[in-house]
Amino acid sequence: MTQTATTLLPVEFGDRALAVTTRDLTKRYGSVAAVGGLDLQLPERGVYVLVGPNGAGKSTLIRVLMGLGGYDHGVVDVLGLDPRTQGSGIRAATGYVPEGQELGYARMSVGRLLRHHEVYRPTWDKGYARRLTMALEIDLDKRCGALSKGQRRRVQLVLALAHRPPLLLMDEPTDGLDHVIRDVTLGLLSEHLSDCPTTVLISTHRVYEVERLVDHVGVLCGGRLLGQMPRAELRSKLLRYWADVPEGWSGAPELNGRVIRRGGTGREIEWTAWGERDQVTGALTRAGATVHDVTPLSVDEAAIALLSRKEAS
Repeated sequence: MTQTATTLLPVEFGDRALAVTTRDLTKRYGSVAAVGGLDLQLPERGVYVLVGPNGAGKSTLIRVLMGLGGYDHGVVDVLGLDPRTQGSGIRAATGYVPEGQELGYARMSVGRLLRHHEVYRPTWDKGYARRLTMALEIDLDKRCGALSKGQRRRVQLVLALAHRPPLLLMDEPTDGLDHVIRDVTLGLLSEHLSDCPTTVLISTHRVYEVERLVDHVGVLCGGRLLGQMPRAELRSKLLRYWADVPEGWSGAPELNGRVIRRGGTGREIEWTAWGERDQVTGALTRAGATVHDVTPLSVDEAAIALLSRKEAS
């Protein structure tokens, strides 16, 4: 698996079948590169969670994949289609939850809006749409323009799921939902993934909410990927080490570029490092540290560590 030169984080999935790829994707707004040289790989039939701070380029990327925004350079393949010339085909095969909650059609009732989408979606499952609206407590008679932010998000979720698309692109899908409906939504999404052969890209700040769904993780910062990898690899190679060190300890030179985060007080260190457990432990031991605990990170903790990383020697 290809890795970055500075942190050795993987950035390719090898020979896995991919539903979405970008190569050297660049999208600029004036002189600012919202996305710069991005090589995204979205494995088929898995849930890929893309994390990053505000302004990292996540929403821009999703709009490019949907064919809703052009780009300046690179190659993009979504389900074998080019969003520049085949955007309508991509949108027909994709369930999309956008960053905002706007629905349009302010005077139209929710029920009429769903029937409108049904006409243009040959794979629309009317019974499934009915079950979703009931589970999400959606009032079909209410006008779209009278819906609250959370209610609009619920309708967007039905529009994204009811035609059982092969690809879901979801930008902060639980944004605006209260705690109860958020739990219902995540349960519905879990059931959907069990019933339908779907590839999913979720962009979210609330990684802890979707933790149990995650198969793959990508970390985006400043329009560039810090790394992308299977969840299992993240769990096995990004670990937190606690160790006692001698007074005046000068660090572990063997781990240059592998330490993502460091902390601790006095003569105890708490380091988060990338690598095989035995190799990192051995490097710390040879440097004079006594390792007394090693633990994996949750996906949420790993994302925070990677986004705030400070390489240490």
